[in-house]
Amino acid sequence: MVYEERNVWTGLVVTVIAMTAYVIIVLQAAGGRPLTEVVWWPIMLWTIGLSIVASIVISILWGIFAGMRDPDGVGKSDQRDRDIARMGGRVGQAFLVIAGLGVMVLCAFEADWFWIANTMFFGFALSAFVGGIASVIAYRRGLV
Repeated sequence: MVYEERNVWTGLVVTVIAMTAYVIIVLQAAGGRPLTEVVWWPIMLWTIGLSIVASIVISILWGIFAGMRDPDGVGKSDQRDRDIARMGGRVGQAFLVIAGLGVMVLCAFEADWFWIANTMFFGFALSAFVGGIASVIAYRRGLV
């Protein structure tokens, strides 16, 4: 597995764990009350921050272990890696646009800030996840 693919896998795993934890924590904080009464923004910021730190730490540790097994292949990327990253970014970006449109609709209807922020937050997560899945598929099956 090449360096770039390891980073994609790291992002996928961290995204799934972080978003699951976020949903569970927000639902527990609601405790049967409406979700709009939850003080969501500290939970969201901690989720974002811890996700970034976890991705970095896991990527470094995985890189170290991979480097012990194959010292010549660590950190190398080629044109194929760049093409796959570009394609994954384009695929993920489509979902980010959809989330942005959803936010504009919510703003037009003057929805609660909770729904607006969470629509964009989940749009970012879905964008990263779907783009990562597209990249992994491209690594496994090749670019068409």
